[in-house]
Amino acid sequence: MNFHELRLFKHLAGTLHFGKTSRACNISPSALSRTIVRLEEEVGFKLFYRDNRSVELTDTGKMFRRFVQESLDNWAQFCDSARSQEQVLQGEISIYCSVTASYSVLSELFARFRQLYPKIHIKLQTGAAARAIGMITEGTIDITAAAKPDKLADNLCFKTITTTDLVFIAPVVPCETAEIVKSGKLDWERLPMVLSEQGLSRKRVNSWFREKGLKPDIYAEVSGHEAILAMVRLGCGVGVVPRLVLEKSSFAAEITVLDITPRLQPYTVGLCLSAKRLASPLVRAFWDIVDTEESSSGK
Repeated sequence: MNFHELRLFKHLAGTLHFGKTSRACNISPSALSRTIVRLEEEVGFKLFYRDNRSVELTDTGKMFRRFVQESLDNWAQFCDSARSQEQVLQGEISIYCSVTASYSVLSELFARFRQLYPKIHIKLQTGAAARAIGMITEGTIDITAAAKPDKLADNLCFKTITTTDLVFIAPVVPCETAEIVKSGKLDWERLPMVLSEQGLSRKRVNSWFREKGLKPDIYAEVSGHEAILAMVRLGCGVGVVPRLVLEKSSFAAEITVLDITPRLQPYTVGLCLSAKRLASPLVRAFWDIVDTEESSSGK
């Protein structure tokens, strides 16, 4: 077995879904399956119960997961110790964020980090904002730019970069949704909604409707705020996105922000990582760049 195989096992043990792991790790499902079979042959026991509908860790698989975590942690500590002996930091860190966050929240940090640490390579992966915290807890990413959850796990650290409103948005293009909005009589149980399928914004929208005693008419559930903007622009319904995402979008002129009360709780956006990853000089260097940026801007 090698570290690549162990990382694949660890990710699969977290998702319990061959499709999700194969997509996240850029490996075909068949190649992932062969890797797991090789590990099981080397260990001498089944690591997963699996059929066409579900995947579960066996008792041996749970023991092996602890072994894998300890092995990967020890390897990371060794690599970090070796790098700390170098006068110039070099190596690679992995970062996950939404497409919008990559150029609206992180672009200045990337520029300054590149200037200070030219030999550290950033491996950037983009995707739905709702997946960000999960990528950290699964151990597949070093750092993520994410919205701070209402309750942060004890083993995670969060550093604020900015705060942005969470707003209701509607289309400008002539359509049934626009007509309902213009009438000023918002029948929320009849107004089609385009919402995130999961994540913090969905939780807050659900809570907002519960407090009003309403059941929303959900037209579509999508992955990513950018997809919500695209569908609202076309007149599919009313959506909810962070204002920062809207302001940075090329669709901003084709979408209007609704003045709705009570307002949704705003987003606190920042960097998130596992506390133990702060032991890495490379990860710590990027983590500390936020303080440098705040200090230089007079915040």
